[in-house]
Amino acid sequence: MKFFSKLMRRDFVRASLCWAAAALIRLVWMTGRWRVVGAATPAALWDDNRPFILAFWHGRLMMMPYCWRRGRKMNMLISQHPDGELIARTIAHFDLRSVRGSSARPGKQDKGGGGALRTLVRQLSRGEYVGVTPDGPRGPRQNAHDGVLSIARLSGAPIVPVSFATTHRIHAASWDRFLIALPFSRGVFVWGNMHYVPRDSNTDMLEEARGRLEQDMNRITAEADALCGYPGEGQESG
Repeated sequence: MKFFSKLMRRDFVRASLCWAAAALIRLVWMTGRWRVVGAATPAALWDDNRPFILAFWHGRLMMMPYCWRRGRKMNMLISQHPDGELIARTIAHFDLRSVRGSSARPGKQDKGGGGALRTLVRQLSRGEYVGVTPDGPRGPRQNAHDGVLSIARLSGAPIVPVSFATTHRIHAASWDRFLIALPFSRGVFVWGNMHYVPRDSNTDMLEEARGRLEQDMNRITAEADALCGYPGEGQESG
C-alpha cells in the first residue's frame, strides 16, 4: 500500500490515469448506441442562453461529458479530496472546467465549500453553467445535500438533474456504487424537471425543495436503469 501511495503521488502516474479514463469514456461513447429522454428541458435553456445548475449523482458521473452541449461553458464542483484531482484532470480532457470545493453534508461545511459556492454563483451570473453532485463527495449515496440548493437560491438559476445508464456495466465497490459503463452498450441519458429555489426560502421551504430534487433525481436514475434492463436498481439510496 505504501508503494501504491507513493506511486499515486507522481504527477506522471496521475496524468496517465486521467488520460486512460478519458480514453475509456470516449470509447464507450463511440461504440455505444445512445438515446436521450427529456432533452427538450435543457435544450430550451441552452437555446435561450439561460444558465442552469446541472445535477447528477456521484455514482453516475462517468458519461456526463457527453450529456453536455458543446460550446457551453461548464464549471464542475469537484471536491478537494485527492480523488477530486483525478476527476478534475479527467474532465479537463473534455474542455470542462472545475471549481474545487464540495457541496456540504447536512449540518456540516466541507473544506472550501463556502468559497466554491460563491465562485459558482458568480459564474452563473456571467451566463455560464455549473455542475454539482448533490451527494458528493462522500454520501450518503443518492441523498441530496443542501449546497446545490444554496447555489440555486442565491443565483436564481434552476437546477436541472440528469442521469445515465448502460446495458453493459459494472459497479465499483465504493460508497456510491460508481457505475462503470462498458463499450458496445446501449445507453441512455434521462433528464429531469427544472427545480427553482426562491430567494426568500425558509428552512421548511428548503427542505421541501431538497426532497423534491432528491425524488426527481432518483426517479430519472431508476428510469434510466429500467430502460437498460436494470429495473429497480436506481431506486436504491442510502
